[in-house]
Amino acid sequence: MNKTEQHVHFIGIGGYGMSAIARVMLEMGYNVTGSDVAASDLTVKLEAKGAKIYIGHNAEYVQGAELVVYSTALPRDNVERVEAEEQGIPVLHRSQMLARLLNERTGVAVAGAHGKTTTSSMIAIVMERCGIDPTFIIGGEIMDLGTNAKAGQGKCVVAEADESDGSFLQYHPSLSVVLNIEADHLENYDGDFGRLKEAYVQFLNQTKPEGKAVICGDDTNIQELLPKLKCEKLTYGIDNSCDYSATNIVLGDRRVTFTMLQGEVELGEVKLSVPGRHNVYNAMATIIVCLEAGIPFEEITEAIGYFHGAKRRFQVLGERDGILIVDDYAHHPTEIEATIAAAKATGKRIIAVFQPQRYSRTFFLLDAFSRAFSGADEVIITDIYSPAGEKQIEGINSSKLVDLIKENSNAGARYLPTKDDVISDLHNRVQPGDMVLTMGAGDIWRVGYQLAKELLD
Repeated sequence: MNKTEQHVHFIGIGGYGMSAIARVMLEMGYNVTGSDVAASDLTVKLEAKGAKIYIGHNAEYVQGAELVVYSTALPRDNVERVEAEEQGIPVLHRSQMLARLLNERTGVAVAGAHGKTTTSSMIAIVMERCGIDPTFIIGGEIMDLGTNAKAGQGKCVVAEADESDGSFLQYHPSLSVVLNIEADHLENYDGDFGRLKEAYVQFLNQTKPEGKAVICGDDTNIQELLPKLKCEKLTYGIDNSCDYSATNIVLGDRRVTFTMLQGEVELGEVKLSVPGRHNVYNAMATIIVCLEAGIPFEEITEAIGYFHGAKRRFQVLGERDGILIVDDYAHHPTEIEATIAAAKATGKRIIAVFQPQRYSRTFFLLDAFSRAFSGADEVIITDIYSPAGEKQIEGINSSKLVDLIKENSNAGARYLPTKDDVISDLHNRVQPGDMVLTMGAGDIWRVGYQLAKELLD
């Protein structure tokens, strides 16, 4: 890090990724200012640690800054960014700022279509409890630590590596992790899945020469890329022959146990306090990373049991009189299937409430979405949550998605346009023995919180 750049200004500081970097830089002793369109819990926490937060955007806010950081969501003509460039202040994308932190130390970069936040959070928890004292920068709040970032004194930096906009190509980690690869965010790759896969190859081959790649050997898209990888790699899986494997998997109500093997050697039993077969994969990646960091297996398994998830990752919002309300960030067909499967292990009747996010994602994955809900007992689909500036695609809407779900996976799917419609409908229908499972990357979590307040208080 360049210590001459003591004042760093963040445009859009309230996002998870931006606030995490800002928090780390505050703890490293930098003067941090930032702006965003509205206050949030994250901006309030940053203010409490000493950051100066501005609400709204104004060219004056960059005055005195020696470095300005912006996010992908920021318009190119933002007045603060324009002013910084006119003044000759260095301007970096969020990923470039993170790369400064990660590349100079023992970087652990976690990539993949699903599980980045959970796995990077798991790694951070284990390292934290085992005395590694890592720096971590996570795209979601770690429930057990109450934060999404920390500047540690140890050599390890743990962070998510985002493939959605190609920004993960800024990183040169010591340990690169790829959990899975899916045809998502193709709007940023000219609709070409091949280009996205080549980006993953580049990311993995940027692993430092003395480092290793930790990759899932069960993922068919990762398997396809193996001949192109030049880095040393460690594979893990359940169904295929890998360097590390899992057996004796027992899925329970909000918990999982399994046995971890290295080759033919049994390392021991792992007990997780989070549900679902997908979390076996996340835990295996975590364990391999932590073994490579020098932590004994027994210490890892003890520490990993203390992980109870990240915010919006199968987050229990309330439970009373046999009614359970859970919220999850699942916004991709594979994630929806995995989350519903984890929910079924509770033994409850599952009412799945899904809010699609982005017309482009719905367009590219319409058929896959329509086949993702077979495990639910009831399905409710709301209107598509679209970020500002995204153009609507003709013929792509939630009503069409519901019709396809009825044909392909769940005849009981219903379309309720608004969150208020969902709350009103479920308020009178939820019974003991039901789980309401809200899913999506937008603001559908508000339904879960409101229902928990009305039904469980």
